[in-house]
Parts: sequence; structure tokens; C-alpha cells
Amino acid sequence: MSRIGNKAVSILDGVKVNLQGREIEVTGPQGTLRYTLRPEVSVEVDADGKSLQVRAIDGRTARAFHGLTRALINNMIIGVKSGYEKKLELQGVGYVCSLKGDELTLRVGFANELKKKVPAGLSVTCPDQTHVLVKGCDKQAVGEFAAEVRALRKPEPYKGKGIRYQGEVIKLKAGKSAKS
Repeated sequence: MSRIGNKAVSILDGVKVNLQGREIEVTGPQGTLRYTLRPEVSVEVDADGKSLQVRAIDGRTARAFHGLTRALINNMIIGVKSGYEKKLELQGVGYVCSLKGDELTLRVGFANELKKKVPAGLSVTCPDQTHVLVKGCDKQAVGEFAAEVRALRKPEPYKGKGIRYQGEVIKLKAGKSAKS
């Protein structure tokens, strides 16, 4: 059995967990998230309502989904309570970002501006022209949107120009003039 799957998930204050059949719904101050459980696992809320336990039916696929289901439910509870955020920074001369309505506009060294539509449920802000802040209650959606924005202009290894996560370290290569 999974070591992570065996741990009980504590339900934080201000978070409600509603279990109906194979559907689990987690509601909190940041929003509501839903997840459909796999048939290989079951979830039981304790009598006091302060924690829940994920149980797996015997079998290889059940073991595979045991820890995953527990981690997803834990991420949902944390997400609706405090939310998740990713910070991106643009590095390069003339690289700027702006937000117009629900569309993120980036000028990152191409002939045209790049435009990326912000998905529903996410909050994107530009505190200044070189930083993007992505917030939301769904950890997967926040990470995916941040990765899509970063993929528009990944940091290159010679000068380090591009879009990177804040605090990300890019290992720079020596150019061909360093050969001799």
C-alpha cells in the first residue's frame, strides 16, 4: 500500500467537504473544486468531520491511484483555503507584459506580440512590466497556465533571456568566443 495514501487528510477550518457517490466537492473561501473518484478507491469522512481517509481496493491499479487520490484531495483542501500562486519574470531588453481584460499580452523579442487568454478560475496580475503573478485555487490549473506562459519564450542558455519562474536559476553556457 501507498505510504502517502495511508495518511489521513485533515480538513482545515472554513473548508467543507461534500461526498456524494463518486463525486467529492471541496468548498472554501477561495472557491469550489470537484473531483470524480476512480472506482479503485473510496473516501470516508471521519465522524467528527475533521479528517478523511482514502481506502484502496486490492489490486495493482488500486495501489497506483491510492496515493494520487489522497494527494489530489489534499491539494484541493489547501487550494480552497489559501490558494496557490506562481510568479514569472521576464528577462531581456524590451521584454514587457501587460494585462488587457482577460488577455495577457507579452512582448518578448518577436516581431509580434504574444497573447494568451487567461482561463476561468485563475487570477493573473502584472505588478510591473516584467513580472506576472498567477493565482488560483486549483494547483494543476495554476501550474499549467504558468508553464504555458513560460513555454512562449523559454530562457535561452547563453544570455539567460526569456520568461522564467521567479527564483529559477539558469545555468549559462560559455559562447564560442570562450573556446580558446
